[in-house]
Amino acid sequence: MTPDELQALIDDATYDYVTGDTARALEKLGRATAGAPESFEAWHALAEIYLGLRRLDEALTAGERAHALRKSDPLVIATLSRTWMERGDKARAEQYGALARVQGWKEELSAPPQPDAGGLR
Repeated sequence: MTPDELQALIDDATYDYVTGDTARALEKLGRATAGAPESFEAWHALAEIYLGLRRLDEALTAGERAHALRKSDPLVIATLSRTWMERGDKARAEQYGALARVQGWKEELSAPPQPDAGGLR
């Protein structure tokens, strides 16, 4: 599977999910993760869909796979936080929530400075 084919499959699955064809979305993401098991995007999309369906064990499994591929990604960390909250484990959810904030701050600090829009510093 080429990177373009993989991205098209993920995009199609996302479209299927938002238009209500959950089974088709899961089937496509299953093919994406089987054909490209190192695809962060496929695992993260799968985690988000499972979370939306409240299939929390599967959401955690997919989220943890995505997190293993990109430890510092604040979006997947937030997905894991939301999943743990839905499972009722507030302490673990807060740990992931704090980690997501830290990663977000790191990204902000590493971004090049933007021109001053208002003349104030």
